[in-house]
Amino acid sequence: MNKEFNKGLLLAGFGSFWWGFFGVLYFKYISYIGHVELVIHRCLWTTFTLIITTSFFSKWKIFFEIINNKKNLIYLFFSGILIFINWAIWIYAIATDRIIDASFGYFIMPILSVLLGYIFFKEKLNKKTIFSIILVIISILFLILVSFKSLPWVGLIVAFTWAFYNPIRKKINIDTDVGLLIESLYILPFALIAFYLIAINDYNDFTLSNPPMMLIVFLAGPMTIIPLFLYVKGVEKCGVGPSGMIFYITPTLQFLLGYFYYDEPFSVTKLVSFILIWIAVIIYLKDLYETN
Repeated sequence: MNKEFNKGLLLAGFGSFWWGFFGVLYFKYISYIGHVELVIHRCLWTTFTLIITTSFFSKWKIFFEIINNKKNLIYLFFSGILIFINWAIWIYAIATDRIIDASFGYFIMPILSVLLGYIFFKEKLNKKTIFSIILVIISILFLILVSFKSLPWVGLIVAFTWAFYNPIRKKINIDTDVGLLIESLYILPFALIAFYLIAINDYNDFTLSNPPMMLIVFLAGPMTIIPLFLYVKGVEKCGVGPSGMIFYITPTLQFLLGYFYYDEPFSVTKLVSFILIWIAVIIYLKDLYETN
């Protein structure tokens, strides 16, 4: 394997671990303020943190070069919408004890990334990869058909928003963190309006009179930026497909925390579906190692 490819796998892997472990623990802990307010604060403090890092690393010149390109702005507008929807649904899942449902979505996402990598970037698919894709599709259909009355809409939205986010970002060759800032600035006005409406109606838990809680909420910015930055960098270096499969670290950890630590229910139907997915993952990763 070449060094850049290996570095990409490492970055995507660590970003995935952060999401699946630290991210779940943090956002679950802070979810007592309510998922709506938490989404708002995640948007606000992500933007604030990115403004600080852009200033610290003297990247405002890069920022203005990016926004002077209409193509970049269009792509970042749509990727910003996708990342906002993904954040909102994921936090909703965390706050309402649906971590396992969210993990189902992240199990689906990597295989969608493989397909999108083939469609948009002509990333190769061999027989083993195609077989792994078929297995995952079967597992998804099995889960939906057997549990039709409880369609896993949380997982489906999480999967599709994140899967389409990756190729959109790969379409434009820009600094990861500056791109995240522009995406966040698209979301910022809506977050500010929402926060104002919550505050004037006295529905907010966030208050200046509670410094410890303020500090914990501020961490929503770094807790969002660090894993996203690592993962997007990994996508740039090793491709949408490989990084998508590495991302299985995230739903695995989410599932383990949801089931063993937070005692969420897990049906036999989901177990069968997840087993099929893991067989597909093993086949794909083994082939990926042998061919690279």
